[in-house]
Amino acid sequence: MSRALASRATVATLLLAGLAACGGEQEELQQWMEQQKREVKPSVQPLSPPKKFDPQSYSALSNVDPFSTQKLTVALKQEARQPNSMLAAEINRRKEPLEAYPLDSMSMVGSVVKQGRQYALLRVDNLLYQVKVGDYLGQNYGKITKITETDISLREIVQDAAGEWIERAGALQLQEKSR
Repeated sequence: MSRALASRATVATLLLAGLAACGGEQEELQQWMEQQKREVKPSVQPLSPPKKFDPQSYSALSNVDPFSTQKLTVALKQEARQPNSMLAAEINRRKEPLEAYPLDSMSMVGSVVKQGRQYALLRVDNLLYQVKVGDYLGQNYGKITKITETDISLREIVQDAAGEWIERAGALQLQEKSR
């Protein structure tokens, strides 16, 4: 028993000596860090003084606002007058209620078959709407082309980067309620 006790005491002494040695290195490291802080002097360039602000009066107030809805309406009507324009039929028809909402504010919550015809159920502003193939929705002249149990396919008419009106495929997918 005394031999085991002696070996334990020896191990404990060695551990304490090792920890004491680490403490000395810590102090040496701390002194070196302090010395480095004293020796390094930051070189910061002084900021240049601000330029004098010279206010200008806004002279384009009397000009036509480039973002005016009136200007956009005129441009759309001119586009619609052109022969073979995709937009012509869309502008001249009566708008449907769901065309006032962007597609990302709508969610498909179900589908139903009534009298052999497929309908989709859409939730918009906490109201439920029933739509069928041929109905319009969204703000880009979106027309429903196909309804399945899980999604609605539609075609939209949008302007590309060159300003030309093109057809684009869009879709709304069934949104499962998370619990």
